[in-house]
Amino acid sequence: MRIKNRWRSAAATGLAVLLWTTGGLWSTPSSVAAQEVTGEWILQRVDENMASGTKISRSRMIIQGRGGSRSVESQSWIRGTEESFTEYLAPARERGTKMLKLSDRLWTFFPSTDRTILISGHMLRQSVMGSDLSYEDLMEDPHLFDMYTAEIVREEAYADRPCWVLRLEAKDTSPAYHAREMWVDRERFVPLKENRFAKSGKLLKTTEVRRVERQADRWVAREMLFKDVLKSGEGTVFIIESIEFDAEIPSHLLTKAALRR
Repeated sequence: MRIKNRWRSAAATGLAVLLWTTGGLWSTPSSVAAQEVTGEWILQRVDENMASGTKISRSRMIIQGRGGSRSVESQSWIRGTEESFTEYLAPARERGTKMLKLSDRLWTFFPSTDRTILISGHMLRQSVMGSDLSYEDLMEDPHLFDMYTAEIVREEAYADRPCWVLRLEAKDTSPAYHAREMWVDRERFVPLKENRFAKSGKLLKTTEVRRVERQADRWVAREMLFKDVLKSGEGTVFIIESIEFDAEIPSHLLTKAALRR
């Protein structure tokens, strides 16, 4: 079903009705004014800001569950959009857990059982470490332009930043989310807020960027809040402690053998 200008969540979940409205126009930066601004053009600029041949990052998730919060730390090595390796460093119960993505396959090594499991099918929808992120979220290709059509719906401020509000719809059935509502910073081309929807139009997840920093020639979202609206709790804060772009990654690290080292 095509999601139209009025988005409704299922009444049974008690979620709020989301309305597409027309906001006031913001002045356009001179670098953008000469370009015909379309949803697809904006999405390409978002991809370009996020893209990197390789990256190495250290991050922390603060999982705010119903029974309190806990912190999970990890380090990731990523090459392009097809290969990534993540090792969990803390807390002690999670230390040594590793995940490897090769193309559309994802393996997880659990040191407590000394087993490597292929995560596939319905398991991809499961929570990672009890957070608001699923394995599907980790598997998704970050090149949004390849997966979605984009339309500018309106312009409005978010967190005191002028934004384009885009409506994204999946080009096929491969993305984890059929549609998205995205607030893109007009100057930095960073998505500052997102609502992610199922094909039925039901709201599934929200994201909010709390901190953006300049690093070299790009803007980086350093702190984000992910919320699975179908779960209890206050969401998961994802903090990038450090990130290095176009870093050298040993080839042996992006192999199944590395999971058991």
